[in-house]
Amino acid sequence: MAPPLLLLQDINTTLGTQALLDGASIGVSAGERICLVGRNGSGKSTLLKIAAGMLRPDGGTRFVQPGTTMRYLPQEPDLSGFATTLDYVQDGLGPSDDEHRGPALLDRLGLTGYESPANLSGGEARRAALARALAPSPDLLLLDEPTNHLDLPAIEWLEKELASLRAGIVLISHDRRMLQNVGRSVIWLEGGITRRMDRGFEHFEAWREEVAEQEARDRQKLNRQIVREEHWITYGVTARRKRNVRRVAELAALRQKRREAGGPGNTLKLAAADGEVSGKQVVVAEHASKSYGERPIVKDLSLRVLRGDRLGIVGPNGAGKTTLLRLMTGLDEPDTGSMVLGTNLQPVTLDQQRAALDPATTLQDTLTGGDGDQVTVAGQKRHVVGYMKDFLFQPEQARTPVGMLSGGERGRLLLACALARPSNLLILDEPTNDLDLETLDLLQELLADYSGTVLLVSHDRDFLDRVVTSTLASEGAGQWTEYAGGYSDMLLQRGPTEAETVRQAAKAAKPRTGTRAPKMSFKDKLALESLPAEIGKLEHRVRALQTELADPDLYRRRVTRFKEATAALAAAQAELAKSEERWLELEAMREMMATNDQA
Repeated sequence: MAPPLLLLQDINTTLGTQALLDGASIGVSAGERICLVGRNGSGKSTLLKIAAGMLRPDGGTRFVQPGTTMRYLPQEPDLSGFATTLDYVQDGLGPSDDEHRGPALLDRLGLTGYESPANLSGGEARRAALARALAPSPDLLLLDEPTNHLDLPAIEWLEKELASLRAGIVLISHDRRMLQNVGRSVIWLEGGITRRMDRGFEHFEAWREEVAEQEARDRQKLNRQIVREEHWITYGVTARRKRNVRRVAELAALRQKRREAGGPGNTLKLAAADGEVSGKQVVVAEHASKSYGERPIVKDLSLRVLRGDRLGIVGPNGAGKTTLLRLMTGLDEPDTGSMVLGTNLQPVTLDQQRAALDPATTLQDTLTGGDGDQVTVAGQKRHVVGYMKDFLFQPEQARTPVGMLSGGERGRLLLACALARPSNLLILDEPTNDLDLETLDLLQELLADYSGTVLLVSHDRDFLDRVVTSTLASEGAGQWTEYAGGYSDMLLQRGPTEAETVRQAAKAAKPRTGTRAPKMSFKDKLALESLPAEIGKLEHRVRALQTELADPDLYRRRVTRFKEATAALAAAQAELAKSEERWLELEAMREMMATNDQA
């Protein structure tokens, strides 16, 4: 095995009076892809900062192979002190690095390089920081939540870029799909210690359960041993005459071991306060359009959202997802057409900007509205500290200003505020940002059991697949199309993009220079004549399946048929693409032969 580029051993760090890291270790070799996972507050970001040399641990050792180029992407990049995004990126280059790579990366990430850091959005700052981290082609990349505030095209581009690198990578992310696509090993940080699994992230949950079950068995054995020792201390014959000092000391050691081992971690408790039953039709759009100046945001949209639907809304940044949400919730009016809301709606919104949170207000006052120590949950009064514990906040945090909370804690606080209010319509705009995997699991279960309607804007592909019943996707120029199922189902129904189809056709039809035109066999000529009819049949088959899958009720009424039709569509599209490519090859051969004959 290659020597490690980075090695952390027995890292100890205390936060206040609490041990945050207690013997944590990481080793990263060239080309390794490691996912660093754990709950919010478990110390992942702290461990990554120690790895980057930005924090000094209280104990332990850090070794970096001499000559290693390392780059660290923080959760909240600091671009202050730079005139432009390009200056910020170029500042991270070494003397021997390619100065043209920075501008090229900025361009691929949708930035010009001339943006002023003072005017950047969170997503734009993250893109600039990614360009700075990737520009030197480093030997080692430490990435802390790189997908936050990125849209789906940028996330998918980043995955491909990381796959092309030879660098060792340590990745913290809540995006399951990225963890699966990038990671080859998993380091789980829990209780201040690290455990490593040298398999892909798709095996993590099963492995975590195995570890938890083994530790539960170990705790049971330890508890039984303590009971035996306590019984001996109390009732043993020797104990009646004189305490055995050694046995008493051993009992104390066992009790200390049990305290250190602890039990299962605190569990987040998510439950939505149900409102009254809404009308059957929640949102009905008829030829609705909305533009800003010459730019269409929504164009001729007709859509019907029924009670109980869970609609995902996807598209690149700037496509108009938030504007579409505002139209669908009555905050904005369409320029033409209509957008009618149903009756008896009780909406609750989780805003990605978290504008509802005042950084100067304490956690307690945020939950209670500044009205004492009671919070109203589903119409019932609860003590605020008890409700805080449901969302993994400690009692001593009650007086903590919101601005002092971490991103994950602010996300949980927003959930706590929203879920306390009765609702039958949840509007979630990027709810997964900064949430850990355990919280995402619980939020997913909550939404699956929620009796109302859900409108969800998200760039988290796995979360969309697990939650939504249909997906409304931006097709560009204000066009939106609804597809049955989640994000992966949408990709299958869309088939190859027009750009990819054109690229494949051009590649197939382009003659190779410096080669003689191949001769067509009888079989080739027969195929050239028969393929157009076959392609026509396949196109008809694809259109029929797409029409069937476009019915949003199919997924709810006949899940088995939906899956069969989805698989059949994928097969038909693959066969169609294969037939079209073969026809293009044969047609190119025929044209080349005709040209040579004329010559």
